[in-house]
Amino acid sequence: MSPEVLVSLITAASVIGAAVIAAFPALRALQRHTAGAVEEQGTATREHLAALGQVLNTRIDDVRTDIEGVREDVSRVREWQAAHDAEHLLIGRQQPRGDTT
Repeated sequence: MSPEVLVSLITAASVIGAAVIAAFPALRALQRHTAGAVEEQGTATREHLAALGQVLNTRIDDVRTDIEGVREDVSRVREWQAAHDAEHLLIGRQQPRGDTT
C-alpha cells in the first residue's frame, strides 16, 4: 500500500472518529430529551385516561339512577293497570240496574 493511501485512510478514520466524538454529547442530549418527552407524554396520557374514567363512572351512575327511576315508574303503572283491570272485572260482574232476574 502506498504511503498516500495509508495517510488517506488514517485521515478518514480520524475525521470519522472526531465526528462521532463531537456528535456523542448531542446524541446523548437528544436521547435524554426524547425520553423525558415520552415520559411526560405518558404521564399526560395517564392523567387524561384517569379523568375520562371519572367522567365515565359519573355517567354510568347517572344512567343507573335513570334506570331505577324508570323501573319505579313502570312498577307504578303496572300497579295502576292491575287496579284498573280489577275495577273493570268488578264492573262487568255487576248486574245492570233494573234487572230483576
